[in-house]
Amino acid sequence: MNKKVNTAIFIVGATLVNVVLMIILFVLFLTVYGIIAASRVSPGVNTAAAVALFVISIVGTYFIYHRIVAYMSGKVNMERYFAPIFRPRGKR
Repeated sequence: MNKKVNTAIFIVGATLVNVVLMIILFVLFLTVYGIIAASRVSPGVNTAAAVALFVISIVGTYFIYHRIVAYMSGKVNMERYFAPIFRPRGKR
């Protein structure tokens, strides 16, 4: 496979990993919240908590994903296997 195909496969795979990781974190946080506090508060607070937990799962996914990519960058020479996504523009 050439670099462009490798890049496309990497982007699709990384996106899937990112989405699955976000879903796992959200379900985990929502489960912990449900066990600890859901029965003790009003439905309006539960809705706000669900939105807050969703945002927290997005932020958590970013940090975990960043660590995974940093680890992979240290182990794999990305320039050898992947084409650049953005090319530098020429001087005007």
